[in-house]
Amino acid sequence: MIQSLSRHTLRTVVSPIAFGLGLVLTWELVCDAFKVSKFIIPRPSAIGPMFFSHWDVIWPNALQTLSTTFAGFAIGISLGFLLGVALGASAGLHKTIFATLIGINNIPKIAFTPLMVLWIGLGTIPAIMTSAFIVIFPIAIIVSSSVAAMDAELSDVLRSLGASRLLTLIKIGIPQAMPGFFAALKIAITLALIGTFLSESVAANRGLGYMMERAASDFDVELVFSGLTALVVIALSLYVLVIVIERRVVGWAYRKGKAT
Repeated sequence: MIQSLSRHTLRTVVSPIAFGLGLVLTWELVCDAFKVSKFIIPRPSAIGPMFFSHWDVIWPNALQTLSTTFAGFAIGISLGFLLGVALGASAGLHKTIFATLIGINNIPKIAFTPLMVLWIGLGTIPAIMTSAFIVIFPIAIIVSSSVAAMDAELSDVLRSLGASRLLTLIKIGIPQAMPGFFAALKIAITLALIGTFLSESVAANRGLGYMMERAASDFDVELVFSGLTALVVIALSLYVLVIVIERRVVGWAYRKGKAT
């Protein structure tokens, strides 16, 4: 058991950390070997001090980006989940609107940001709407496919016992869709952060996107990389949060150590 636990720890904890440290070390050595200027690409050993020296600027903007991402993510997954369940449960609805949804999904979501600025103005709302909009369709597509693949035998058993279509959907369709739903969340949380950042960079006066855009225009490389570091920390934290919730909610759907 101890050996099994050690292998699991090595595979899930030690190996990713070692790989990340190897990349950072390679970055440091390449910058040192080629004498790369810090105004082009700072060394990893210099980014930490840069980050903390700009903490008073980074913190409020990072908090703004995080709260905006959470708001857009919550709205997007709620609407996407409901839409996905409806599409998966109704073959007629799926045939009617699914092709249109795919077409809309292929449009770059940032293209809608200028329209939102015209309708609403600069600020947080366009960023939230962009973040939500970019999340809805991946969630809806994956959830609809999972619901549509409901176990036919279990469904027939429940229907033969007098269960309604709605009860069958609640008891079988939605639970079976949850693993796919959480798999979609891992993609959606990254997309939500991307949507927030892009919208902040063109249509906001706060947030990491706005901060880094201003820093780039001022050629403040240190602040740009500090903002990038903050984005990496936020992205990894949100991804880990989704994994933790997934293991709590649908741990039954995975073999031990397989929920990633």
